[in-house]
Amino acid sequence: MAGRFQGTVVIDRPVEEVFAFLADGENDRKFSPRVQEMTRTTDGPTGVGTVYRSKVKDAGMTTSREFRISEFDPPRRIRWTEVSKNLVTAPEGGYDLEPVDAGRTRLTVFNTLEGHGLGKLLVGLALSAARKDADAFARRIEAAVEAS
Repeated sequence: MAGRFQGTVVIDRPVEEVFAFLADGENDRKFSPRVQEMTRTTDGPTGVGTVYRSKVKDAGMTTSREFRISEFDPPRRIRWTEVSKNLVTAPEGGYDLEPVDAGRTRLTVFNTLEGHGLGKLLVGLALSAARKDADAFARRIEAAVEAS
């Protein structure tokens, strides 16, 4: 079973500023308490093909994850795909950004989760927890961008 969760928030910053913050994947540590480490493993500026490696802690388990940027359309859209092999992975995730009024940005963040092996039994619980936290997750991004 695979499923998707998403959260939306309006950030009091221009779309270009929000995009620049999110394009630097190392900023994930500033809004995602589950991310313990995040490092870009490819050279150059972020774009299609850029790879980030992370260590995350979920439900008491620490796992290594690797994500590749699959779409990069400044300042509107970022997509990634998880290339690591874990029990539950995110084959697609992303940010959609839309300017609203007076220098504010509407951000929608989403991930699709998929279970593999025993992860097929866990993905429903992971999705349920992620869906419950989706709006709070979006608000944590808002707070991190506005504090930067």
